[in-house]
Amino acid sequence: MQRKYDSIRPIKWENDQLVLLDQRLLPAKEHYLQYEDVIDVANAITEMVVRGAPAIGVTAAYGVVLAVRNQNPEQNSNWQSDVEVDLKTLADARPTAINLRWAIDRMRKVIAALKPGEEPIEILLQEAKLIHQQDIEANYKISDLAAEMLEINSTVITHCNAGALATGGYGTALGVIRSAYEQKKIKLVYADETRPWLQGARLTAWELQKENIPVKLLADGAAAMLMRQEKPDWVIVGSDRIAANGDVANKIGTYNLAVNAKQHGVKVMVAAPVSTIDMGSHSGEEIPIEYRDESELLKIQGQRVAPEGVSAWNPVFDVTPACLVDAIVTERGIVKSPNLEKIKTLMS
Repeated sequence: MQRKYDSIRPIKWENDQLVLLDQRLLPAKEHYLQYEDVIDVANAITEMVVRGAPAIGVTAAYGVVLAVRNQNPEQNSNWQSDVEVDLKTLADARPTAINLRWAIDRMRKVIAALKPGEEPIEILLQEAKLIHQQDIEANYKISDLAAEMLEINSTVITHCNAGALATGGYGTALGVIRSAYEQKKIKLVYADETRPWLQGARLTAWELQKENIPVKLLADGAAAMLMRQEKPDWVIVGSDRIAANGDVANKIGTYNLAVNAKQHGVKVMVAAPVSTIDMGSHSGEEIPIEYRDESELLKIQGQRVAPEGVSAWNPVFDVTPACLVDAIVTERGIVKSPNLEKIKTLMS
């Protein structure tokens, strides 16, 4: 059952097609795109039609269904090996978000467990829908656990977009905000604009306004001043990958926020499902960081804003050390002052 302040679903399976809300066009236009080919799905992930680690994972699960369907298992006895080319293309669409590979590996296990005579497409579609629903349910659990940590009339800062648009629905960081607002624990949300793709300005502000949750936009460089003057209660963010020691990879600028929060005594919460935790990365130094084309920094909507001949450095994620994080909240529980032993206990 959907909750209050829970009206957005960016990923759908309709009429045997994957349907994605094109997030590149928000907030000006709400437009859905239909997909029947896995290569187009991989391009949609790379080109930011869909973004956010859990949403990418859910999308990838449906992408596997399309990949297998296009192999025509009824006529191709080698489809299980042939489909691996498509799955690799899908897995390589973006490097940092661990949920992408997690979802594909989960779907691979379903493929490997198929028995003779079973209908692979229908079974894989059921698994993809289960991944989708479990992501939403995990967000509900995360949000309820995290909301308990907030006081009445709290002011919070969030960065990028970790809402319904970044997940199967409801959201991680914005899910916390949704649940806490319903409990009258949120007075105001400050949304960092999040250069260069402006996910905070375009997406987070859009989501919160759509749900009638009070939001003010904040220039990325203004957070420290806000913390000194307004004394917000929490920084609440999502994550694209969490290392085994509790280091957190998230949208570029999250590290800045955490450093400023430490200086000003503001608590930092990371809200993410356990599928985002990568026990194979021992620390944040082992998390691959995606670098995108410099034109994203040099231009805005195709209009160059920097002088010709000037280049740019464009990492799209950074790593916040665990020592700057007060709590990681997952559907399995809350890890306060995260470290290797606490994360191991959570995952066991």
